[in-house]
Amino acid sequence: MLFLFQVALLGLVNLAFAHPGEEEHHHDRAVDLSVREFKATAKRGLSACSEKLQRRDFHTRAAERRAAKVDAYRRHNDLVTRDTNATADTSHLSSTNYTSATPESTIFASNGTCILNPEGETGPYWVKGELIRSDVREDQSGVPITIEGQFVDVETCEPIVGLYWDIWNCNSTGVYSGLVATGNGNSDDESNLNATFLRGIQQTDDEGVVTFDTIFPGHYSGRTTHIHMVAHLNATLLLNNTLSGGTVPHVGQVFWDRDLINDVEATYPYNTNTIAITENVDDRVFAAESENTTSDPVLDYVYLGSNLSDGLFAWITIAVNTSATYDPNYSYVWTANGSIAESGGEVTVD
Repeated sequence: MLFLFQVALLGLVNLAFAHPGEEEHHHDRAVDLSVREFKATAKRGLSACSEKLQRRDFHTRAAERRAAKVDAYRRHNDLVTRDTNATADTSHLSSTNYTSATPESTIFASNGTCILNPEGETGPYWVKGELIRSDVREDQSGVPITIEGQFVDVETCEPIVGLYWDIWNCNSTGVYSGLVATGNGNSDDESNLNATFLRGIQQTDDEGVVTFDTIFPGHYSGRTTHIHMVAHLNATLLLNNTLSGGTVPHVGQVFWDRDLINDVEATYPYNTNTIAITENVDDRVFAAESENTTSDPVLDYVYLGSNLSDGLFAWITIAVNTSATYDPNYSYVWTANGSIAESGGEVTVD
């Protein structure tokens, strides 16, 4: 079985790209140099891990785990499996070419791997202090997705146990919860400050694995479809089910295959959004995370049933430099009374 251990370096440039209600910051040439150096060092580290991971049957266990999760979901929801060719024809920016004869054990063994530079971008819409939970959908309409992330230490090649994966994305019409801002839906709707949809945090297990239930993101002006993430280490779980303290070795983003985005955007309620769609190739964040490398910052996925409405299962393996520590930028903090405007941090994220 051929395992493609591709490297994606996510969030490698400390740029603030255009976001609703924000001005674009200037490009930092000094950061470009540090990014190139980071890519070279990180790529060598991950290459050294490849053989070790294969000896430990890392890929085999991952394939079996992913296939079991998908099978359980299909059985629980009484879904009819989609024709393998339909999945095979989607590239998700991978060089793997599946055919109708490709077994599931091979499909689920693909490991698009991201080396996460801690100095990526969070944007102005990270709400610090979100809830620990695996299902973040709440009442949001859209294509249901289950995302599995597996975290590996790029220095030791071991799964990272006890890391907290913090994710958030906009809803099907391009609106983020927990804030009120120009360009984020109705800027007069202060009830959105109390909203928590499509935001959550989960802790990795003994295999370094986290799974979330969410929906496929919509889009907004100037950005391609993406999901934000922050990785927390050595954080303390509080009685109110939120995190405190610890360090942040990474902030970044993951993306989706362009063909899949087009298919999703043709469905309701995504198709009610009249804002122009930004292509992956035109998104500066996407470019910064994939240029001058064999990177693949795009999630692998399969259809759970015969239609998009049945949902998707997506996965990615994420290699983190755990010795790094950064202070991500935030503009809102979640409290017992909802989200409040409060700024802090130094690393800008879009």
